[in-house]
Amino acid sequence: MSTPPDARTEILRRVRAAQPAAPVDVPRDYAADDGPAGLALVDLLVDRLEDYKATVRRCAAADLPAILAASLTDVPSVALPPGVPAAWLSLYGGEIARDSGDGLTVADLDAPGVAVVTGCAVAVAQTGTLILDAGPDQGRRLLTLVPDHHVCVVRVDQIVERLPAALRRLADPTRPLTMISGPSATSDIELNRVEGVHGPRRLDVVIVA
Repeated sequence: MSTPPDARTEILRRVRAAQPAAPVDVPRDYAADDGPAGLALVDLLVDRLEDYKATVRRCAAADLPAILAASLTDVPSVALPPGVPAAWLSLYGGEIARDSGDGLTVADLDAPGVAVVTGCAVAVAQTGTLILDAGPDQGRRLLTLVPDHHVCVVRVDQIVERLPAALRRLADPTRPLTMISGPSATSDIELNRVEGVHGPRRLDVVIVA
């Protein structure tokens, strides 16, 4: 009488048997990079972000300070990464705290009324995802995970259609990445939505042409 196979051997046998005989064709060319972001691609990103309940504004570069000031009218204090240009907040009337290394603590960033303004490394239109790679205008991950309000500035030339193209845009993929798809939200088994559990409750995105 032969000895029956153990559970591990049987599971692996079934996995191998379920594998296709020939490689599966990938329907899209993920090796090709995305070209410049056209209006349709920008519209797709806006649609995805708004579906995630982010607030989206579009503007020309010259209007960015006014748009940011309007987005922060009810915000008494703003934290900035070291590389955000001072001109971005030139029309903002509240207090500005520039982060330098370990300058701002969790307690500082978690205080009531604190928002953070950053840039991004790249934005994925198909998924409505903003990718931050700790660049000078994005700063430490702490800056965008602790405050309750995040304002992110995205240039049109940073928008790509799909994730593979976005990853190729990153200067150093080994740097710590933060991928943001709308405000922080979760839901329980009854689908009751709760916002602000794992990050900012409010996400504003400004797309600059």
